[in-house]
Amino acid sequence: MRKALCLLPLAAAMMLAGCVNLAPDYERPEAPIAAAWPQDEATKNAHVLAEGLAEWADFFTDERVKKLIAMGLENNRDLRAAMHNVESARALYRVSRGQLLPSVAAVASESAQRTPRRVSASGRTVVSHVYSANAAMASYELDLFGRIRNLNEQALQQYFVTEAAQRTAQMTVVTEIAQAWLALGASKQQLKLAEETYRSQLESKNLIERSYQVGAASLMDVEQVLTTVASAKVAQTGALRAVSQSRNALTLLVGAAVPPELEPETLPDGITARLSAASSVPSEVLLARPDIAAAEARLKSANANIGAARANFFPRIALTGSLGYSSPEFKDLFAAGTRGWSWAPSISLPIFTGGQNVANLEAAHASQKAAVANYEGAIQKAFREVADALAVEGTASDELKAVEELAAATKSSYDLSMERYKSGADSFLDVLVSQRADFAAQQSLINARLNRAASAVTLYKVMGGGSQLPRPEEEKSK
Repeated sequence: MRKALCLLPLAAAMMLAGCVNLAPDYERPEAPIAAAWPQDEATKNAHVLAEGLAEWADFFTDERVKKLIAMGLENNRDLRAAMHNVESARALYRVSRGQLLPSVAAVASESAQRTPRRVSASGRTVVSHVYSANAAMASYELDLFGRIRNLNEQALQQYFVTEAAQRTAQMTVVTEIAQAWLALGASKQQLKLAEETYRSQLESKNLIERSYQVGAASLMDVEQVLTTVASAKVAQTGALRAVSQSRNALTLLVGAAVPPELEPETLPDGITARLSAASSVPSEVLLARPDIAAAEARLKSANANIGAARANFFPRIALTGSLGYSSPEFKDLFAAGTRGWSWAPSISLPIFTGGQNVANLEAAHASQKAAVANYEGAIQKAFREVADALAVEGTASDELKAVEELAAATKSSYDLSMERYKSGADSFLDVLVSQRADFAAQQSLINARLNRAASAVTLYKVMGGGSQLPRPEEEKSK
């Protein structure tokens, strides 16, 4: 019964803790964007389903890309750093949450004192000892006005910010590996085009040199074909360098050497499934983005900071106590009559702080308003990025079709010019102009195909695709 009575003050204190929360009620700000995506000539052909945002393993259809993304999620150093930052933030949140409960420690001590005979009441030198063993509670603040809970809420929201950063890092790894893989395929195709052009120019050079030897071509024709051969060699060298740089970029993202069998030999037509968003409402779609989640977490943290600043105007009640045993003889430490306790509550009421509490509250309100503005700005920026990606997605097919027609026309023009030159109807300068136009058009065709394939990946990214973190059961299965 006595033990229960001793614990009553502590139980009552913990029940009183957290009675009031002075933080403002949180309400998500209205998204300052249109209720629908832009509907114009550029976006009318962009069709997005509203059946939920797919996981990256379901969105990408090429098995080579899937394997590289899996390698990247395992090996990418930026993603590893983001994961460790989340672990650190989670640990710091647990530290903050621990302040909501009393801290109790077992303390054992000995105190020895020698009293000289000149000051001793008995006239003899006395050596005294006091041994103690206690369960001590350090100063525990009763959180009557929510100060500690709001500080704990700030730590929680900071954890969510770092988790959003991890989601951003994962989204970047997933989508950029796909983009880099496509870029490598386009670079290889550009290299193949440059090599074919170089071989074709060498054949033209040999033909014109033979024609010159028999008087059927002029020296000007020889000099002009030499310039085309040199230009083709320059283009081939540049394409070779681009392949190496694209491979290096993919290797960095994957975090390990890319197996040759996983590299694309050419640019594929498509590596993704049909894109589906979480909703047809822009404000709901954008909530899937990790940068929006981070901005909202910072806003909630600023909201909690107001509650902590308001609590500084109210009293703080702290409790300190201990329960244990003490004895002058170590052997009698736990004997009858040695048990004791101490209970030391205290209260602190701010009277004059030089305006610090007022200034802290004003700063908290200003930070909250800035966080609202940053959140709204993040929403608007995200809306613009999605709208731009929809415009690219809506025009990429038409652009590709137009470039294909251009490439076919320039190829026919080049072939016709070469035939007319061989028959003596045109000069080699006409052939040179047609050849350059054809080469540029073929390069544009490869770039247009790359843009078409990459546009779906970009749209998936700006809608938050690839940022879904593995569920705990998935991590355990790994």
